[in-house]
Amino acid sequence: MNKPKILFFDVDGTLLTSEGIVSEKTLESLRNAHDAGILLGLSTGRDVNSVRDTLLKEWKIDDLIDIIVGTGGAEVCDLNWNRHKDAYPLDDQLIREIIKHFEDMDVNFAIPYDGILYAPKDDEHIRMLSKADHVPYKVADFDEFLSKPKPKVMIVCAPETMDAVVERARTFTNDQYKSASLKTASVLYEYMDPRISKPLGIQIAIEPFGMTLEDACVFGDADNDHDMVLQAGCGVAMANGSELTKSVADYITLDNDHDGITEFINQFIL
Repeated sequence: MNKPKILFFDVDGTLLTSEGIVSEKTLESLRNAHDAGILLGLSTGRDVNSVRDTLLKEWKIDDLIDIIVGTGGAEVCDLNWNRHKDAYPLDDQLIREIIKHFEDMDVNFAIPYDGILYAPKDDEHIRMLSKADHVPYKVADFDEFLSKPKPKVMIVCAPETMDAVVERARTFTNDQYKSASLKTASVLYEYMDPRISKPLGIQIAIEPFGMTLEDACVFGDADNDHDMVLQAGCGVAMANGSELTKSVADYITLDNDHDGITEFINQFIL
């Protein structure tokens, strides 16, 4: 394996332990890699604003991360050069139709925007998501809020409702606008523009440095990490990852509660 120029980490289930923290061993390995001249980035479904403005400090990595690829690839932020770029937001009328398709179910809807989770109603689903992600939420009038395109829309539900949400999603169609959807967590099902992906966001982020995906080593666990693990020069899946993502990984490391990132960095990077 050629030494990568940049490392990208998915956040939930990868960089963070089950307790929602970055372990001390992982912090040490990230610092050692950064000190060795390797750039560090996050590639996450969370929005850039909440990660940059609040969560980096909470996770104790605010002095280590150079780039954030947020909202599943729809947002790119270079922290060193203060560059922010958005790509392919979801049409507001399409979001309205998605909500209408699911609104009779026991679900809520969340749109990450400017570091806040916006929801059309207050219930246990949005409160759970806000608490789990450490991101504040706000109930808004979606007739007014959806006046222009937004990065994505998330359907939030209880784990036992997810199978029904996935089944309902199979019947959603729109002839005017295209969308892509997938389950990203046991309680989240997301819709976004089909052109959006984590590899796209990573490529946009590293092009100014003269890099390609071949120069990147990525770490992920869930189905929404599949494409970046497949396309990067080196794709690493966590042992706790989905079978889909592990099936395309170059390496499988220990799980997120046993310092899998540290294990790989110490063995193959440093």
